[in-house]
Order: sequence, then C-alpha cells, then structure tokens
Amino acid sequence: MRLKTWLLKEPKHEDIVSCVGWTTADELYSCSEDHQILKWNLLTSETSLVVKLPEDIYPIDLHWFPKTVGGKKQTQAEVFVLTSSDGKFHLISKVGRIEKSVEAHSGAVLAARWNCDGTALITAGEDGQIKIWSKSGMLRSTLISQGSPVYSVAWGPDSDRILYTSGRQLIIKPLQPSAKVMQWKAHDGIILKVDWNSVNDLILSGGEDCKYKVWDSFGRLLYSSSPHDYPVTSVSWSPDGEVFAVGSFNTLRLCDKTGWSYALEKPNTGSVFTIAWSADGTQLAGACGNGHVIFAHVVEQRWEWKNFVITLTKRRTMQVRNVTNDAVDILEFRDRVIKASLAFGHLVVATSLQCYVYNTKNWNTPLIFELKEGTVSLIQQAEKHFLLVDGAGLYLFSYEGQLISSPKFPGMRADVLNSQGVSLSNDTIAVRDKRDEKVILLFDALTGKVLSDGKPLTHKMEVVDIALDQCGPSTERKIALVDKNHDLYITSVRHLGREAKICKIGSMVHSVAWNDAANILCGIQDNQFTVWCYPSVVFTDKELLPKTLYIKDGSEFSRSPHILSFVGTIATLRQGDGSLVYSSIPPYAGVLHEYSSSTRWEEALRLCRFAKDQSLWACLAAMSMTHRELTTAEMAYAAIGELPRVQYIKIIKEQPSKESSLAHMLLFSGQVQEAEATLLQAGLIYRAIQVNINLFNWERALDLAVKHKTHVDTVLAYREKFLKKFGRKETNQRFLQYAEGVEVDWTKIQAKLEMEMSKEREKAANASVRSSVSVRR
Repeated sequence: MRLKTWLLKEPKHEDIVSCVGWTTADELYSCSEDHQILKWNLLTSETSLVVKLPEDIYPIDLHWFPKTVGGKKQTQAEVFVLTSSDGKFHLISKVGRIEKSVEAHSGAVLAARWNCDGTALITAGEDGQIKIWSKSGMLRSTLISQGSPVYSVAWGPDSDRILYTSGRQLIIKPLQPSAKVMQWKAHDGIILKVDWNSVNDLILSGGEDCKYKVWDSFGRLLYSSSPHDYPVTSVSWSPDGEVFAVGSFNTLRLCDKTGWSYALEKPNTGSVFTIAWSADGTQLAGACGNGHVIFAHVVEQRWEWKNFVITLTKRRTMQVRNVTNDAVDILEFRDRVIKASLAFGHLVVATSLQCYVYNTKNWNTPLIFELKEGTVSLIQQAEKHFLLVDGAGLYLFSYEGQLISSPKFPGMRADVLNSQGVSLSNDTIAVRDKRDEKVILLFDALTGKVLSDGKPLTHKMEVVDIALDQCGPSTERKIALVDKNHDLYITSVRHLGREAKICKIGSMVHSVAWNDAANILCGIQDNQFTVWCYPSVVFTDKELLPKTLYIKDGSEFSRSPHILSFVGTIATLRQGDGSLVYSSIPPYAGVLHEYSSSTRWEEALRLCRFAKDQSLWACLAAMSMTHRELTTAEMAYAAIGELPRVQYIKIIKEQPSKESSLAHMLLFSGQVQEAEATLLQAGLIYRAIQVNINLFNWERALDLAVKHKTHVDTVLAYREKFLKKFGRKETNQRFLQYAEGVEVDWTKIQAKLEMEMSKEREKAANASVRSSVSVRR
C-alpha cells in the first residue's frame, strides 16, 4: 500500500495554506493566509475562488458540519466553522457567506471541531481555554482554563469526552463534571496535533520532538515512531480507522493503525499543517506551508485468497494474478474503488456508486448493482452471502446481487462498526452494541430480525472482538468472544430458551480467526500460535480441552502479530513491523471435522490410527460423544488413556432405556439439571433421585422424593450410610424430621430398586417393539 501524490506546478494560494476540508469525495475547500477560500474540483481539475475574506481574518482551522448522522442527511451540512487569529470563529456557508462571527477567545482560536452528530462545537484557544458552543454558535460552557495554549483538540468516539494538548501532556476530559480526568506525559516536546478515531478508539499525537505516537483510550502507548528530521505538524486518521497519515516538513507518511509505516513521500510542500481525509477514506489532502495543496490517494492495496493475489494498481483498476499458472487479469471500474474483500470464491468491490461481485472462476462478467451510499466502510463475507456496512446501515446481499435483509437496532451507528465488532455466517449476523460493549446483538441473516431466542448475548465484561464459526447447521452455530481482559470465550448462538452457557477456552488471547472450511479456531495466545482443533469440546468434556490444542512456539513471529485470515491449513498473520508471515497446521483436524459432520466414524478411526496424534484422538473422543456415537468414543478415550471415562461410557451403554442413556450422557458433559429434567419427563423418578444422591446433592434428592411421594426412605438410607462412613451425625433439620416418621429397611429398598429397574427394562422393550412394528408397516 502506498500514496500516489500530485501537486500543481504553481501554487494557487499566495501564502501559507493553513487548513483544508472535504465537502464531498471530489470537492475540497482550502483556506490560506492570503485571505482566500478556494474550491477544488477533482473531477474537472478546476479551482475557483469561493470568497475573499476580510484583511483582518487570518484562518487557522476549518471543520465541516457532519454530513450524515445515523444515515440521515443534515440540513446544516453546507456550513463549516473557520477559526482565525483574531480570537473569533466564523460559521461560513458553502457559497462563502459568513453566517455568523463569534468572539470566542483572547488570542488566536487554534482549533475547532464539531462532535459526531453536530449538536456541539468545541474550540481551543491560545489563551489556554476550551469552550463548548451550540451548533448556532451560542456559548454553553468553558470546559478548560489552563496556562498554556491548546494547540489541538478532538472529540471522543461517543462525544462524551474530549482530548486536548497541554504542552507535552495529553489530557482526556470527560464532559461529566464528576468523572475522572486522565493526564499523561506523551512527548518530549510541545504536542502540535492530536486525533481520536471513533471506529478503533485509538489516539494519535505528533509533536515538536519529531515523533508521532499511537495510544489507546487509557493512555497506554501502543507505538512510538523513530524521530523525524522535523517536527510532526499534522496527524489524521482515515474514517475507517485502518490507516492514518502523518505530515511534517516536505514529508507525508501513510501508516497502519498499529503504527508501522506503509509509505513515505517527500514532496516539495514545506510543512504540512493540516491533513484531511475524504469521507470514503480513499484520498487525502494536505495544507502546505509553501501555498500548495497536496492531494494523495491510496493505491497498491492487496487482497489474497488461496491461489489469487489482487492488487489495486490505480484508483479504478485492479490486477488479478493466479499464482498457480501466473495468469493475469485486469479489472476496470467506472468509479474509484473504496473497499474490497476476497473470500469464499468471490471478490466483492465497492466503488463510490456501485458494487461489483466477481466469481473467481470467471473474471470477465461481474454482477453489478447500484449503491445508495458511496461510503462503504466494511465488507464481510460468508459462504452464501456478504454484508456491506456504510454510514446509513447494514445490508446483506446474496452473491447474485439480491438484497436479503437489513438488520436494524436502537441507537445503531453504522459509521463506527469495524471488523472486530461485526461477524457474519451463513445464518447469523452478530454485532457488538456500541452503547454497551458487554452486549452482542444476534440477527437472523435471512430475515434481519433479532433471533427468536430473545435476549441479546450479554458478557460479564466489555467485548473487544467477536467471530462466528462458518460451518455446520444453524442450530450448532458458535460465537467466539475476546473480552477486555483478553480472555477467550465460546458460546452457542441459539440457546433454545435455555440460559446462555459461556465457556472460557483461553487467556491472554490477542487475535482470533475461524477456519473457512471447518470449525477450527486459531489465535495468538501469550506469544504462541494456538489452534483449538475442536473448541466445542468445552460443552461435552471440558477437561479434554487442553488435549485438543495444537500449539506453535511464537518465537518465529515478531511482536504483536495479528491474524488476517485462516484458509484451509494456512493462517496469514501481520506482524508488528508490517510484514506478512504464514503459519501452516497439519491437515488432519480439518479432515476429521469432515468425517464427523458426515458421520463416517470408521474412516475417522482409521485417520487417527494413521496420524498417531493424541490431540486428534482427543478431538475424535469429544466429537463422537457430541454425536452420541458411544463405541467410537470408547475407543478414542481408551487411545488417550482416559480409563475412568471408558468405564463410564460402558455404564451408559448398559442403561436399559434411551432416556436413561441420554441422561447419563448429559451428566458426562456436566449438564446435571438437563439430565434430571430428561429423567423426570420420562417418568423415571427414582433415576432422577439417584443422580442427585450420586452427586451428594442431598437436599435436591429429598425434595424430589417428597414431591413425588416415593423413595424418601431410599434417600434417608443412603444419607445415613454416607454419614456413617465419615463418622458424622445428622444435623440437617429436614432429614432429622423425616427420619422420625420413616423406617429405613435396606431389604425393602433393594426390592423397590429391583422393581424400578425391571419396570424400566420392560418399558424400553415395549418401546423397541412398537418402533420395529411401525418400521415394518
């Protein structure tokens, strides 16, 4: 990825250009100390004078009123705020008319920013004050008053906090008076520019120490650049938060969100005082010290999938290379490319007006349909369809170009959704709720409605990453979550009325991805590359989880690797320095998943015998127990030396009835309440009581016996035997109360148990006879 820059031969302004701002993706306004506001049309390459400002107005900063809020166009969007050195800010219309001038500060107004929904304006001054104004320019409050000038200011993602500079310090000030202020030393020189991205919640800063730095919203340093030759005069995030630009003297740099540099340009511009990105994030403009306005657009982005490598060579051109036969195809588009995604045998390209869908088997005839908004910020793909996210909402399309659904929810802000907060599978769409990041909203992909199971999925901590698995039926869909503590959890998407069971499967996890062809999960865990070959094992046999892992030492990766994709047996990782590395895993786990899903247990056993891998046997044991294939499970558990489980499986196989067998399998998985409910539903009261006795759940056993008026003496007898074994006396009042009125006779109890067992066998035999008769008919 790099920047392709261009400048006019002669500057249009006669003095320093102090600020620039985009009105549309092809139209830019620039303000200079020559008192001129110029309009630049990139389609026609024309420049025109909008207005000549009064001689006493020297512009410093410019910010356009937000175009859309929640997908609705704003009537006031044709207005921008312009700050000047005389202590005023001016609300100016698109045609150049000064609608209002407001005396704001003593000394120059150094920065001004609208919040995300345009309801408030913040200004920062040379007098060290920060003030909040209404959108009509009425003063609401003086938020800060300090001794040093405030050179730059930025709103937090939810417009509930502001970030500002104070010499070498960065300060985050919440708007709530009682909330705690966060302050830290960020640079060794005065900080000149800051920016805070609403999508990734990361902070940028640049200063006179010639460095730019990336911080999280808690003030923790994520990246610090090496010193440049000159002070960093401008920093700016792209709208989607994936990249940012840095400006200095005769320097323009494009960087990844983690901090490392994609490209460095050395144009003859003087200092770049302001950088502004277009709304679609494909191009930027810089205000230059020598009177120029520099334009740049992002090219040479790359997408990889299996044997295809696609490169954006120009704004409207892509090159497709098939690495197996070195065949090359050139894709031409009518408008510039904004976003693209390559996965599941399809390339989806969003331009400013249209969406193109290519099948990797045929690059000549794409399917094309029109887009409502020209600012697609995210594309997510699944096997059967893909999801487009723009400023107005979420739209699910089939690969034939048909709109399938458009999920909506209260307080939806599609403009701040990113790949960590949205996940797609063939039947489900998962979205992290920005208002409460502990909540994950789950939608049916085909209808766009909230899943009928009811409540959204709620975790105990804020969730930072979500991922839906891609294979299997919708009833078995799982979602993986990484929370703020970097703990990894997995849970079912459809709970069928039961409480969501969220199981922890890893800690210190920084990045995860599901495989595209099997429900295998990989992740970066505490500097190791870990593969959960069968994550669902936690629902069947949690103790087996460590045995199903495939772990690779992380010494081959540099710091902070991030997983980009997991296709087939290859995981693609981006390292902290920007380089790509590939890590492969053995193919056996994927083949085992295929055998399990198609119930080919003999072949699965042959595969495990051939591979002679303990983790593979452990996966097979868990898979066969999940599918209630007890013979295979018995052999698999024996192969990994789990003899107590082998014995328990034999007990399950010896059960006289299906209900009893099912209940014991639920007990095997730790689902005690479900096992008890199964037995009670089948009328096997004694079995349900016996389950609680075996688990020493004495109170529940007595409750069941009293409720169903049977086997009270049995419970008391086993309780008495248990206490006698440990040399203790009964202290529970309920047991003492029933012991007075109930006689314990082991002979009678044994006779009752025998009768219960014979009844159960007889019932099971009758059921099998009935089923065989119905089959003959």
